[in-house]
Amino acid sequence: MTTPPTADTAAELADALTRAMKRIRRQTMHRLEPYGITPAQARALRTLAHAPGCDEGPGAPMRLSDLAERLRIAPRSATAVVDALEEADLVARTPDPADRRAVRVVLTDAGRAALERIGQVRHEVARDYFNPVSRAEQEALLQALRAAEAAYESATPPGRPAPR
Repeated sequence: MTTPPTADTAAELADALTRAMKRIRRQTMHRLEPYGITPAQARALRTLAHAPGCDEGPGAPMRLSDLAERLRIAPRSATAVVDALEEADLVARTPDPADRRAVRVVLTDAGRAALERIGQVRHEVARDYFNPVSRAEQEALLQALRAAEAAYESATPPGRPAPR
């Protein structure tokens, strides 16, 4: 059985994770800039490519409203992201055969190619950031974060919305 961290240790860990994520995000944004892809667009492309429940395979059409929900953004914001992706020919809008009022979004071939570049950039940034840390320490950190996330997802304390 492990001893829970003190409040100071937990707060310091949270601060360190926040700094790490900001640095990783900034570096990712910098390296995606030459491709004309913002982090929000990259997130939308990854969500479209890996959406659970898409029976038609990776990159299957997804309703715009479902994309907004999965990204946890307002439908209007999802529309703006999809507009930019469509203008760059990374996605296409298609009518929803089940509901004429709804629109589905699907990756184009250019969108799938962009996903490969995004994956490469994410891999490079992560490798560069964590390179000074030993593989054993990386695995221990990953295991600890997975355990914390699993515990967080399984518990819904009062005042916190249910996990998605």
